[in-house]
Amino acid sequence: MENKSLDGLFEDLLQNESLFKNKEVLRPSYTPASLPHRTEQVNTLATILVSALRGDTPSNILIYGKTGTGKTAVARYVGIELERKSDDINIECSVLYLNCEVIDTQYRLLANLAKHFGEDIPMTGWPTDQVFTKFKEAIDARKQVIIIILDEIDKLVKKGDDVLYNLSRINTDLENAKVSMIGISNDLKFTEFLDPRVKSSLGEEEIIFPPYDAEQISDILRQRASIAYKENVLDEMVIPLCSAFAAQEHGDARRALDLLRVAGELAERENETHVGEPHVRRAQEKIEIDRIVEVVRTLPTQSKLALYSVMLLRNNGYRNVTTGEVYNVYRQLCVNVD
Repeated sequence: MENKSLDGLFEDLLQNESLFKNKEVLRPSYTPASLPHRTEQVNTLATILVSALRGDTPSNILIYGKTGTGKTAVARYVGIELERKSDDINIECSVLYLNCEVIDTQYRLLANLAKHFGEDIPMTGWPTDQVFTKFKEAIDARKQVIIIILDEIDKLVKKGDDVLYNLSRINTDLENAKVSMIGISNDLKFTEFLDPRVKSSLGEEEIIFPPYDAEQISDILRQRASIAYKENVLDEMVIPLCSAFAAQEHGDARRALDLLRVAGELAERENETHVGEPHVRRAQEKIEIDRIVEVVRTLPTQSKLALYSVMLLRNNGYRNVTTGEVYNVYRQLCVNVD
């Protein structure tokens, strides 16, 4: 059978009617216009940051909570509103968002901050102190308040807290600009690894985000589904089932949104006109498999070899595998890999 020409590769697929109006609404990067069940956290954060609109330095803040509890969404939401209001009243205020899982070294963090203010910093090669100095010079050129949001801050701390120490004390070196930090973490214990001086200055205020329950997740999904999906394409049980699955995962709204999106994608691929309960169940299986694959993919080589040793033994009929048997296979694999 001949392959279709490249010109016609997507023709048939484009004929299928999409079930979505705006799929991006179901992704973690989307910041909604309102945040159900997070009014208290929004108000608490806004109460702390309002001093930026008076030209003062807000307290540094640590935000804690498990995955999918709305921490990033609330920080971005309040940040957007803060910048909008600062424009209205002619106060220069910038909110910078950085994910420390992506920007995972002190050098890259400082280089990204400096570049935001027009400094041309190479991604490697300079002494970190030089990059920090450039950043200070760039922001202190005029009066302004800068809020730096460091999402997944614990990933950065694992590689040292020097940059946090410097940033938390940067205001003593500034004449015009003022800097405040918001650290976001899933790990309530990450501050145990911080220098006590960093811990005290970074955590001037703390906000805890509790998990959502199934009913709250349902409210979030209904809000997003009304924007993401076309009318009447979701069967009645789709949202309750997504909510129930996510509630089992310690109230993870992000997981619920992933389920709602992937269920729709599976229905689309099958050229269905509705998203039903079977699509949600298959989405749950797919997400779980994808997560396991990702965990295995990111294991160190030695851990992969140990896991592969167990699999080889099982595939060769061994049922009660001992550590000695695993070690013998692992040792041989190490020789072959070398």
